[in-house]
Amino acid sequence: MAERARAATRRSKARSDSDQSDSGRSDSDQPVPPTGESPDVLTDYYRQMMLIREFEMRAAEMYTKAKIGGYCHLNLGEEATVVGLMAALRPTDYLFTNYRDHGYALCRGMKPGPVMAELFGRVDGVSAGRGGSMHLFDAGKRMLGGYGIVGGQLPPATGAALALTYRGPAGPEAEAVMCQMGDGTTNIGAFHESLNLASIWHLPIVFVVINNGLGMATTVESAAGEPELYKRGCSYRIPGERVDGNDVVAVRGAATAMLDRARTQRAPGLLEVMTERLRGHSVVDPARYRSREEMQRVRSLDPVPAFRDRLIAGGILDGPAAVAIEQEAERIIADAIAFADASPEPAADQLFAYAYATEVPNTPRAMPGDPVVASR
Repeated sequence: MAERARAATRRSKARSDSDQSDSGRSDSDQPVPPTGESPDVLTDYYRQMMLIREFEMRAAEMYTKAKIGGYCHLNLGEEATVVGLMAALRPTDYLFTNYRDHGYALCRGMKPGPVMAELFGRVDGVSAGRGGSMHLFDAGKRMLGGYGIVGGQLPPATGAALALTYRGPAGPEAEAVMCQMGDGTTNIGAFHESLNLASIWHLPIVFVVINNGLGMATTVESAAGEPELYKRGCSYRIPGERVDGNDVVAVRGAATAMLDRARTQRAPGLLEVMTERLRGHSVVDPARYRSREEMQRVRSLDPVPAFRDRLIAGGILDGPAAVAIEQEAERIIADAIAFADASPEPAADQLFAYAYATEVPNTPRAMPGDPVVASR
């Protein structure tokens, strides 16, 4: 009963945010129905966006209950961006992400239960509880991280793209790599080194910059000599483009076009996706560096209720159908939490498991409290 009440409150909150943004609209400002798209596809996009929203809301709740430890970064406000990018990828493509990776994992087809169990640090997690929130991984889904170090994903993603050039020729069916990062990553050395190598080696990779306006608490304008980040590829003759991250169809289109060029021409691309972050940098960040007016503006742009409104305005969904999708997401994530809760924690004698891919002689096995020198 309490769980249903909390779920209803979350749905009401999402709709009230939408109503607040509607109140300032003129008649010409009302939601524009999507055109030229399959209703089934658009409905599925909303279903995925709601799944991410519910997962992240419950992850934040689980963090406050100490079910999740360490760092935890949420995709709240970036749902349309995540769904659009993942819709452009094929199952045979490779994905590398930063630490804000939950939504990408879900859209890549990783099951919510094992993903939540990984956040809980349990053995049934996607990385056996060893990676946590920032290190989601599934080789079968070609989701290769989840990197906790800013920009840590760029060199291996570039290397994966290089490997693809040895594995097969360019063409419309060729594999490609997508490397996602935050706006702050564009200021580190690995960004420029990776773009340079991608250019001179003609690699099939698309670098995606998620620009939510803030690198932790620092605005892009305060940190970047060229704040239009898509232009940064010009030094390496890599074409760049900026797209509205709140428009799932536009994101998918821009990403698909760049991936097609990467496949057929071995031409890397740089895509800057403009989006917003509804919460602080991480779960523990209260975001006091943002004014009340700024947060009101950001909430008014929330892509989830906005997309819901567009689908209803276009006759693709009605209110009850939208609520049914939201309730389905709530049930799936509630089941995921139950799965994570039921999964055991790693046993102490497994502390050194997975430290190396293969057995290494003389690997340390001492546990805390063990004597340094064995007694005779």
